[in-house]
Amino acid sequence: MWRFVGPVVIALGLGLSSSAQTPVPGHKPLPMKKYCQPKIGFCFNYPMLWSVVGEVFDGNGVVIAPPQKGDPTLWDGITVALVAPAPEGDEEGLGLNGIIEQAQAGMRDAGQNFQTLQRQERTVDHMPAQLLKAQYREKATGHDWIEELVFIEGPDNEVYSVALKCAPQSLARMEAVQKRVLDTWTLPEPEPPEGESDDSPAAPSNKPQPQHP
Repeated sequence: MWRFVGPVVIALGLGLSSSAQTPVPGHKPLPMKKYCQPKIGFCFNYPMLWSVVGEVFDGNGVVIAPPQKGDPTLWDGITVALVAPAPEGDEEGLGLNGIIEQAQAGMRDAGQNFQTLQRQERTVDHMPAQLLKAQYREKATGHDWIEELVFIEGPDNEVYSVALKCAPQSLARMEAVQKRVLDTWTLPEPEPPEGESDDSPAAPSNKPQPQHP
């Protein structure tokens, strides 16, 4: 059974203030760097000053975060991961709606005053996607969270996520980074069937060829 795991599970990182990430109007966008997941191969860009602070989903995803101080369990961050592998055999996948229902249930279990803020269909890397944005107060800490999760359905009915989790006052800054991640998120190109390649000679044509005297 799939269960959403947010950035709160990771307790690693740097010791600088996250305020350094606040964009300044009129300045150039933050320089970006590229991450490619070694097993699955999805890639995305994220700010140069951010760090990969841990792995999730048995190594099928990563958490990225800006430099922050204080309790790491209360840090803002973005999780990018494969959250539901492709179904096997006659197994039916949960699909985007099923995954979102599980994510909502997980947030309700962890928090109180749960409120859905937005639900929207999207497209990411030419694939169907859905956004769920919600707010709640975490029971264990009393901390207010906003989670903005974009679930992407892959070509084999597997599901990926680009999931933001942050304090409400950090939302504008974190949404800007999440947008950059989504704009650059890609899956590797599918390999051609065995025995075929882009360099394979074209099949012979039955079209009559012009006759030259």
